[in-house]
Amino acid sequence: MTQVASSAPVVVDIDGLWSVFKSLQGTAVIHQDLNLRIHRGDFLTIVGGSGSGKTVLLRQMLGLETAHQGRVTVLGQPAGAMAALGGAAQVGMLFQHGALFSAFSVLDNIAFPLRELRGLPPDLVRDVAMVKLQMVGLDASHAHKMPADLSGGMIKRVALARALVLDPPLLLLDEPTAGLDPDSSDAFCQLLRSLHAELGLTIVMVTHDLDTLFELSTRVAVVAEKRVLINAPVQDVLAYDHPFVRDFFLGGRGHRAMGLLQERPQSV
Repeated sequence: MTQVASSAPVVVDIDGLWSVFKSLQGTAVIHQDLNLRIHRGDFLTIVGGSGSGKTVLLRQMLGLETAHQGRVTVLGQPAGAMAALGGAAQVGMLFQHGALFSAFSVLDNIAFPLRELRGLPPDLVRDVAMVKLQMVGLDASHAHKMPADLSGGMIKRVALARALVLDPPLLLLDEPTAGLDPDSSDAFCQLLRSLHAELGLTIVMVTHDLDTLFELSTRVAVVAEKRVLINAPVQDVLAYDHPFVRDFFLGGRGHRAMGLLQERPQSV
């Protein structure tokens, strides 16, 4: 693997990972001797073809999947052990479709991790959840709405508030702008970029959306051939000579995304 070095502390360390799944159809090896290091402050995007195991990597960082072989360490602890010991306080997860509880209000969805893990007084739980609601750009008038009453962009924001309610240093995003119209996608990217800077987060994102990737990523990890080919800043990845990189980034779709990014006014 090609990895451009960083001097920041390592937050996620994946070493010699094998991901193997067995079914009635046989055995599938998804990852083979995969290595990946993610450093504090990174906004790292994982890209790869369909079936390359991008979301599997997120699940392994969360401790929801167990490696067949190898080591997955998150914030200095084995991912599986951290999950068993209440590691949700250390890692926030934004699922692709939000995964809100349909029978809970917006406020109750955001407050759910606090109620499950902390045993805090109800008034304090409510106050913290309201702060997180406002942090993601929604006001108090949305607190008692139900998920069915929300737009796609609002669902993403509520799910993000829930992911951040325990102030985790590490945030995982699975296709965060999927299903959003262009304006909502741009607004959500601006929110993510702002929170990344203001909260000092380390963020790991899986996305197929090149606009989102170019807008947010400080580094990109390319998964192909069952391993990470390169983990580096975007410009270094674009210069990497490999068929998948050329097809994914340098085809018509990639040129359009880079052109739109260059034309977009830069925020200050």
